Amino acid sequence: MKVPENHFPLSLSPAYLNRKDKFAGADMITFDNVSFAYHSLRGETRAVSHLSFRVEPKSFVSMVGPSGCGKSTILSLIAGILSPQEGEIRYDSEKKPVIGYMLQKDHLFYWRTIWQNCLLGPEIQKTVDENTKTRLAELLKEYGLWEFRDKKPQELSGGMRQRAALIRTLILNPELLLLDEPFSALDFQTRLRVSDDIAHIIREQDKTAILITHDLQEAISLGDRVLVLSSRPARLIRDMPIRLTKSGNDLLSARNAPEFNGYFNMLWEDLKEETDNERNL
Repeated sequence: MKVPENHFPLSLSPAYLNRKDKFAGADMITFDNVSFAYHSLRGETRAVSHLSFRVEPKSFVSMVGPSGCGKSTILSLIAGILSPQEGEIRYDSEKKPVIGYMLQKDHLFYWRTIWQNCLLGPEIQKTVDENTKTRLAELLKEYGLWEFRDKKPQELSGGMRQRAALIRTLILNPELLLLDEPFSALDFQTRLRVSDDIAHIIREQDKTAILITHDLQEAISLGDRVLVLSSRPARLIRDMPIRLTKSGNDLLSARNAPEFNGYFNMLWEDLKEETDNERNL
């Protein structure tokens, strides 16, 4: 078993320092000592504690951690649905990047066709024009849904609906995609195929993506990096660059890479230790 030598922060990783596509000083998002807690009549529930990390443009970051550790809260903070109570979230540009959010369920409206569902965002923003329709047609053709454009969601497979949900997100031309376990409701075979499709689309479109997943294999095969979070409140316990020697660009090639098992075992031990510590509290 080949164990990767990535026991150091990303900023010190030789693989990171030698990247040809490095954006020095141009991180899209920086979390700087961010904390957040929920409050109710029963008291305070700390969700995120002094969390710091950064995300580069055009990178694909996977985020893993024990159930209930605060991963979805982090995405809500990035999206601006929630605001940090301590610390700061900074963006490289003067304004927050345009963000697309993809959830576990496709949330397509059953009474609208695939074409109409994908145009929902521009309709709400009142930006539907011929250019928008042309771009939508191109996306549907490129990703195998053109002939289903007049079908209702219930007439499509789960994988096709997830692709439609992604196209609905991409039509708004987001700079950053937040993916909250978008493949978890699919069966294993469909999940592999759809996650492969969606990863290809995201990279081809030069998008930045942050993926939440409980599937360590998915995290490694999709991500350029994996952020490992502690039990609630979420703290960063590992920032692992992923460098796989692959024979192809598909996820199966990634999972067959010689480094894959080493990464998997390291992540497994991190999460096992966190879970054990939580049980012993």
